[in-house]
Amino acid sequence: MASGEGRRRHHHGLVPLAALLKREMKSERMEKPTVRIGQAAQSKKGEDYFLVKTDCQRVPGNSSTAFSVFAIFDGHNGNAAAVFTKENLLNHVLCALPRGLGRDEWLQALPRALVAGFVKTDKEFQSRGETSGTTATFVIVDRWTVTVASVGDSRCILDTQGGAVTTLTVDHRLEENIEERERVTASGGEVGRLSIVGGAEIGPLRCWPGGLCLSRSIGDMDVGEFIVPIPYVKQVKLSKAGGRLIVASDGIWDAVSSEMAAKSCRGLPAELAAMQVVKEALRTRGLKDDTTCIVVDIIPPDNELPPTPPPKKRNKLRDLFLFRKRSRDTAGKLSKKLSTINIVEELFEEGSAMLAERLGNDENSGQSTSGLFVCAVCQVDLAPSEGISVHAGSIFSTSSKPWQGPFLCCDCRNKKDAMEGKRPSGVKVS
Repeated sequence: MASGEGRRRHHHGLVPLAALLKREMKSERMEKPTVRIGQAAQSKKGEDYFLVKTDCQRVPGNSSTAFSVFAIFDGHNGNAAAVFTKENLLNHVLCALPRGLGRDEWLQALPRALVAGFVKTDKEFQSRGETSGTTATFVIVDRWTVTVASVGDSRCILDTQGGAVTTLTVDHRLEENIEERERVTASGGEVGRLSIVGGAEIGPLRCWPGGLCLSRSIGDMDVGEFIVPIPYVKQVKLSKAGGRLIVASDGIWDAVSSEMAAKSCRGLPAELAAMQVVKEALRTRGLKDDTTCIVVDIIPPDNELPPTPPPKKRNKLRDLFLFRKRSRDTAGKLSKKLSTINIVEELFEEGSAMLAERLGNDENSGQSTSGLFVCAVCQVDLAPSEGISVHAGSIFSTSSKPWQGPFLCCDCRNKKDAMEGKRPSGVKVS
């Protein structure tokens, strides 16, 4: 074994450094998937907005650190919140990430930065005094790793080889989400249906005051702070077989199921796939709402085809032959083999609405390069006497050390207390 190691060292010594770097860069390019994007929409109210940004870089000027961002913002009560969130959320998330991180550490830090970015965006928009609100489904694709953060009922699904459809978001609708109903009522909100003359109740469950059907959103300052901007976050790593993401507003999901949306566009390139999903929704329900869809294909570098062949006009005999040929295994082992090849690894999942749980425990968190402490949400500098631990006085904290970071400024601490029902929304605490 020692002699083998010696041979490897001797061999490496003969290769020029430039050649090694070139080889590593080539290997990196081979491992990096191709990303294809399609987008389609039909407008009814003009309150849906989307973001497609494929030129982001963790390290400015270094193309090997590239990642992509895709998002949908479905506004309500006007488009102001959707427009503001589209213009500011990405920057707020990136500002919450520590500098100088390698790729793995950057990906691990993303979930907490997403929480901070969502809360900061909500806080800044509410300070403008506008009553509009928006959902936000925010997707970051870095090679094979997909991170999704969401509030509201826009949805992101993953369709992988073999037809497995996975939902990467949680719908924050009071009608369907029992946990969110319980959280809202425990925080001081009331949940019920719209009452009409005679006492009859109609429509979906809503939160009062305000009458919002959602339990989480950005904006909506007239509804109450128990409608929180803290996102559900899920991070997965795809297999080298890749996959297809479908990100869409509720104009799609009110008309078709996740499985139906995925099935309707299999075999089509991303741009046509997005159009097909919108077409299917309109065919099923008509144009009742803004209908927006983004399709993102994450394709292995040696395979430029969409994830799955089209489902119609299949030759069963030919399919059976190809199926057996691909498996290279007995029929009894086929399912297990395919699931192993196309497995999606879950790296992170958290949906708690409690800020102390989401920002975590870190004695060194919140300290800037200048030595000052910074607010974990809005990133303002704090003097040592100004910072308030996110865990101080919180029954939801997993920390027994109220002096432990991350730290919040006074305004963000007040917002945290309001979201947890510790004080009425809009009341300033001196």
